[in-house]
Amino acid sequence: MSSLATIPQEVLEHIAFFAATDGFLGPPAGITALLSVDRRTHAVLSVSSNPYLWSRIFAFKFDVACPSWRIGEKDRAIGPAEACEEFKLRCTLLKRIRSRTDCLATSYALSPTHRDALRSILWMAYLMMLENDGKNDLQLREYARFDVWLKDFLFHPTGASLAAWSVKIDLWPPNDERSALALWLFWYMLKPDEYISDDDTAFREASSVLKLFALGAHQYPLCQPPWNEFAPPSRARGGASAIKHFGTSVKMAPPAPAPSAILAYLTLANKLSVSWDTIHYMKPPSATPPSLAANASSREWEAEWMRGLHLADTTKPLGTAFSGAFISGSLEGVWEGLFTYTEFTAYAALLSGAPPTVLQRSLVAHHPHLWKLREHHLYASDEPDAPEVWPVSPGNPLRGYIPNGTQISETSEGVFVKEPGRPERVFHRSWASVRNTPAEQRGRLVDVFITGEGHSAWGQFNLVGRIRPCDGFISLSKEYVDGDRGRWLYRGFMVGNAEGNLSGRWRDTLSPPDVLGYEGCFVMSRRR
Repeated sequence: MSSLATIPQEVLEHIAFFAATDGFLGPPAGITALLSVDRRTHAVLSVSSNPYLWSRIFAFKFDVACPSWRIGEKDRAIGPAEACEEFKLRCTLLKRIRSRTDCLATSYALSPTHRDALRSILWMAYLMMLENDGKNDLQLREYARFDVWLKDFLFHPTGASLAAWSVKIDLWPPNDERSALALWLFWYMLKPDEYISDDDTAFREASSVLKLFALGAHQYPLCQPPWNEFAPPSRARGGASAIKHFGTSVKMAPPAPAPSAILAYLTLANKLSVSWDTIHYMKPPSATPPSLAANASSREWEAEWMRGLHLADTTKPLGTAFSGAFISGSLEGVWEGLFTYTEFTAYAALLSGAPPTVLQRSLVAHHPHLWKLREHHLYASDEPDAPEVWPVSPGNPLRGYIPNGTQISETSEGVFVKEPGRPERVFHRSWASVRNTPAEQRGRLVDVFITGEGHSAWGQFNLVGRIRPCDGFISLSKEYVDGDRGRWLYRGFMVGNAEGNLSGRWRDTLSPPDVLGYEGCFVMSRRR
């Protein structure tokens, strides 16, 4: 008889927990030998018979606070059994990432088995980073070497993203779920200094692919549903994925590829004092990648989580209510960054069907600009006797969703908005006057207007626009004060929250909103 047979179960569990957590990184290899001692020990300590023990080991190795309260909001608590299910999945996939089994492809057509493995890996890693409070990132980066896996997947000549492979045969990289998830994960884990060295091969490989996703506006959208619909009537078909997460199926819409690609591309390009494909005019500050932020927290990614859930949830109307994908107050303040543009003839060639190599060879001009933004909120009460509140109608998508002819008067308390054909003005309270009121006392958010001003080397300008309720999409009309530079439209997302950045694209306002126009990209960071 084994000497362990005489040890009380609670003591045996303490020994098992110590063995499993002796090392933080990776699966709990230290407990394997203990499970093999005899049948009684295995029966007491196995996952099936003792999920509580394994859920404690899981909590030691991974971040659990965030998924506990996020999933709890969906009326499904995470118990020991659900934690064990997730633990087994993560250990299996992390070991697979570490072995570098799937990041490269042997042919341009991926097998169904390979596609399924990539889908599982990328969704698991994406959700881990949305829930990251420190532990998840360490497991991905230091145990699985996921940052190296991502580099090969995205940029290697035979990477399984098929990006470099596509360009080699004059095709645009695939605009698919795998590429979108990988680009967001690349931004989450990016450390720019790893690409800046005497040998710029890594920079060139990364930059040439990221440039296509960032600047190829006719191929890679900023958002889904389309940007020119303020209140989309329905979700796009095939726009949601069912993912295994903590033992159950969760429906999520994958993020659009462009916002993360823009951030990564411009951050890398801006790091070099002289870049092989860019022209700098008074070099602006770079955006701060999440991996370098001082206070990394899963709270940063609450909007991304809510956006993915809402865009996939067919039980709720899509465009009529704020989904949680916009964090009130997140745009208020002073922002600095850059906007880019390519030569117009090169961009016209792209719109006429030119291959991606035309864009890769194009020079990109970088100009710094500064914005000062203010939020103005309209609230409604659900109390029985409360007056009805009607927000401003969905308006011209080329003017930040504001109806043509609308008059906007701003005061220190907010803005009065007078829509043509409507007798009364609608008052939106400024965030400065709202923020000290507890959220539960403000009422239900029904509309957000943005006003502001800024300047660049091209002159001073005013900004005005709205937030799209369904996904937090930001649309701002930029009009130069002197009138010589015309009106431009800036659209994008707040990527992150307290440590976040603005990322998106501008476009001309002469082209109709339902056709492709002349576009460039921009990033903005909070002025410190």
